[in-house]
Amino acid sequence: MKKRELDSCPICHNLNIDDEESFLDDLKCAFRYYEKNDTIVLQGQLCDALYVLTIGKVRAETVSENGAIINVETVDAPRPLAPAFLFSDNNRFPVNIIALEDVEVIVIPKSEIVRLMMTNPDFMQNYLAHNANRTQFLTSRLQLLSIKTIKGKLAHYLLEMARNTDQPFIVDKNQSELAELFSVARPSLARSLSEMVQDGIIQIHRREFRILDINKMKNLIV
Repeated sequence: MKKRELDSCPICHNLNIDDEESFLDDLKCAFRYYEKNDTIVLQGQLCDALYVLTIGKVRAETVSENGAIINVETVDAPRPLAPAFLFSDNNRFPVNIIALEDVEVIVIPKSEIVRLMMTNPDFMQNYLAHNANRTQFLTSRLQLLSIKTIKGKLAHYLLEMARNTDQPFIVDKNQSELAELFSVARPSLARSLSEMVQDGIIQIHRREFRILDINKMKNLIV
């Protein structure tokens, strides 16, 4: 299994963890191991401890009322899983979490998280900042999922990726990853990209994109 890098976890940033094993021993946490395709967390399961993915990769997905599975995101270690829900009045996991490879998860009791916050201001700041960033991400994700067309989803995503719409920019996902992100078939996504190029809306060279017609791009988002 891969090496654990806890000091790279967003909530552990700047904590100066010199002895990782001693740090984890002090937390009185539990280590859990899962194989590829194992279910780590079920949607609706009680969230009474912080789950931290320390090794591997997982997928977060939700099941709609009609039974459709919607991919929310893919998460690479090291990252906390649904940390905001630990302190929610309705503290239940909002998604299923599925292992995409062999993974390690550290489960830290809520009482230990509270203790860390009280004794380490940097940890509390990290935790609050990470939750705020996750709120921004999930808001954007909901906006993306609410867009009905593939071209609309692409337009929304590309406009967010482009810091300056007059300059080329790099998209960090390939077509398969984008199709998974949008919960659409890869051939359909490829066709939509090709049509956007033919319509003079965007220009593509490998992973480098350029927006050619900002107005047409914005009109796709419906």
